[in-house]
Amino acid sequence: MSGHIISRQGLNARQPVNHEKHMSHTGRIHIPSMKSHCSEAEWKARVDLAACYRLVELYGMADMMANHISARVPDEDGAFLINPYGMMYEEITASSLIKVDLAGNILSKPDFGDLNYGINKAGYVIHSAIHGARHEVDCVIHTHSWASMAVSSLACGLLPLTQTAMRFLKIGYHDYQGVVLDTKEQASLIEDLGNGEALILRNHGALTVGRTVGEAFNWMHRLELACRAQLAAQAAQQPLQAVSPEVLEETWNNYQPGTRRPYGVMEWPALLRKLDRLDSSYRD
Repeated sequence: MSGHIISRQGLNARQPVNHEKHMSHTGRIHIPSMKSHCSEAEWKARVDLAACYRLVELYGMADMMANHISARVPDEDGAFLINPYGMMYEEITASSLIKVDLAGNILSKPDFGDLNYGINKAGYVIHSAIHGARHEVDCVIHTHSWASMAVSSLACGLLPLTQTAMRFLKIGYHDYQGVVLDTKEQASLIEDLGNGEALILRNHGALTVGRTVGEAFNWMHRLELACRAQLAAQAAQQPLQAVSPEVLEETWNNYQPGTRRPYGVMEWPALLRKLDRLDSSYRD
């Protein structure tokens, strides 16, 4: 199939590149469309995932080309989409995403030409673990924002100081074990995440999951706000106002799936409209 590479190549493929050959005068990478090479459901997942990359960058949670967001491929057991290692978040498009299986094999990717991007191993280890264990999860977001990294390095962790932070009253914690390159860490990662939607990776960053891309983004956006608010309050070097355990529990319960509509349902269409007004190239 023209413009579509099916391969079983390893992770982090590296080839000598001629960057100018694949760049336009606008600084964009030329990537042939993948729309005709996937199902309608997969294409929608690609568009949503590309939008999520753009939004994470737009809201100040990106780390250049580091970190990862993944989405399960509809109707393909054990397959998920993830970013090519070498593209910035603001460059990601629906066609640029790489399809990989739980074993780390690249199932399909676009024609990057001489750039020949692969995927990052640490991203594969983290995301394949969650997609393999949590079948109800369609999207996984991992960030290294300044706020989440700072909170992840505090012994106290995330404190329920604000209403937004109270949503994360029972957030999980995963101790740092080095750069996540060993699949042996997957078991403890899954255990620490449990059935939750958010996880603080100690001395590292943050992770959220969702049944939709919009839901996962909602969790991450709110977690980021909670981290920023805590750091601002602590920086004031004034006594922190505590809330009673009873009110904390009641507030946390009000945020649970059984007491409210799923997250992302209302705001995701509006966020896509926001992106379309700014730059609709994520849909390419």
